[in-house]
Amino acid sequence: MTETNRGERFLTMTKSQLLELEREEKTSAQKRWDVAVSLLPVLCCAAALLEYGCVPNKYPNASPQRYAALLILAGGIWLLLWVWAIMRYRRGDKVRFRTLRHHAPFYAVLFLLLAAFDYLTLKTGRLLYPFIPWLNDIINAAAADWKSLLVSTLFSLRLLFLGYFSGAASGLVTGIACGYSSRVRYWVHPLIKVLGPIPPVTWVPLVMLLAASLFGGSVFIIALGTWFSVSVAAMTGIASVDRAYYDAARTLGASERQIVLHVAIPHAVPNILQGMTQGMSSACISLMIAEMLGVEAGLGWYITWAKSWAMYNRMFAAIIVICMVFNAVTKGLDLIKKRVLRYQSEVVQ
Repeated sequence: MTETNRGERFLTMTKSQLLELEREEKTSAQKRWDVAVSLLPVLCCAAALLEYGCVPNKYPNASPQRYAALLILAGGIWLLLWVWAIMRYRRGDKVRFRTLRHHAPFYAVLFLLLAAFDYLTLKTGRLLYPFIPWLNDIINAAAADWKSLLVSTLFSLRLLFLGYFSGAASGLVTGIACGYSSRVRYWVHPLIKVLGPIPPVTWVPLVMLLAASLFGGSVFIIALGTWFSVSVAAMTGIASVDRAYYDAARTLGASERQIVLHVAIPHAVPNILQGMTQGMSSACISLMIAEMLGVEAGLGWYITWAKSWAMYNRMFAAIIVICMVFNAVTKGLDLIKKRVLRYQSEVVQ
C-alpha cells in the first residue's frame, strides 16, 4: 500500500476505527481472559436456571416453564451475539467484540441478581408474598391480563406522544423566537423563568379541576414540561450562534426567514435535540402522575387499580411494561439524535 493510499484510508476512517489503531496489541493470555469474561453472562444464566429448577419452592408456582423460557431466550441471544462478534473479530472488526466484552460483567451480575431475587421470593419467602411476588408469578399475571395491559399501553403512548409533540412544537416556536428576537425575549423570557422551575405535576390538581376533560388536562400537563425543556434549549442554542454568521448571510442577500431556517436553526440543532431528550423524561414522569391522579385509563391508572385490589403481581407487571416502553421510546429518541448528529462522531472525509 502506497503512502497516498494509506493517507486516504486514514481520512475515511471513523473515530472508533482510529481509536482501535491506537490500542496496544494484547497478549494471548489477555485475549483468552477477554473471551472468558465475554461468556460470563451465559454461565450466570445457566446458574440462574439451575437455581430456578433445582431449589425447592416454598409456594405453588403455576406454569414454571415461562420464566425458564425467558432465561433461556436471554442466554441464547447473548450466545448468538457472542458468536457473531467472534466472527467479526476474525475478519478484523474488533469493535463489536470489545463492546460485548465491556457489557458482559454487567449482564452477568444481572442474571445473578435474578437468581437471588427468585431465591428470596419463590424459594424461601424472605421477601413477603403477595407484596413482592416472584418473577414467574409476574409473568403469569401479565399473560393472564395481557389484553388490558396492551390497551393501557396504547392509551399511555397516545397520551404521551400527543402531549410531547404538542409541547415540543410550541417549545421550538417559543425558543427560536426568544433566541433570535430580543423583543420577543423581553416579553416571553420572564414567563419562562417564572414557570420553568415549577414542576409540571404541581399543576395537576388545578388543571384537572379546570380542564374540560381529564384527557385534555393530562395532555396539557405533559406538554407543559416538554415546552419548558425545549424552549430553554432552543433559546440557548439560537442565542449562542455567532452574530457574524447573521451579518454574512444578510450581506449575501438572505431574508430574515432564510437566516432563521438556514443559519440559526442548523447551528442550534444539538441544543434542541438535547432539550427534546430532557423533555421526554419530563413527559414520562408527568404522564404517570397524571394517569395515577385523574385519567381513567393507561398504565399509571392500571397500577393504581391493581394496587387497590391487592393484585400486586399485576401491579409489578405494569411497572415492568412501563420500564420497557419508556426505555424503548428514549432509545428511539437517542438513535434519532445520533443519526442527526452523526457528523460529530464520524471523521469527515
